[in-house]
Amino acid sequence: MGKVLFWFIVIVAILFVARLLSRNAIKQAPSGKLGRTPADAPDMNRAEAMVRCDHCGIHMPRSEAFLSNGRTWCGPEHARIGQGKNAQ
Repeated sequence: MGKVLFWFIVIVAILFVARLLSRNAIKQAPSGKLGRTPADAPDMNRAEAMVRCDHCGIHMPRSEAFLSNGRTWCGPEHARIGQGKNAQ
């Protein structure tokens, strides 16, 4: 029982020290951010609308979608299959 208690205290102490060090590193980092620069941030002005394939339901950017007869597909194969179902 003594060994288990000893190792428990050692592990808790290590976790406590690690937390203190990480808090200290965050406080010393400029503006509270670690390793992030404005260049790393996503440009939300260039965000693109997402569309859904009418056959399989996968979502993709509009620029990657296959448009046919006013409907969106993930590729020409699903457009062919989907349009064939609607014709029957």
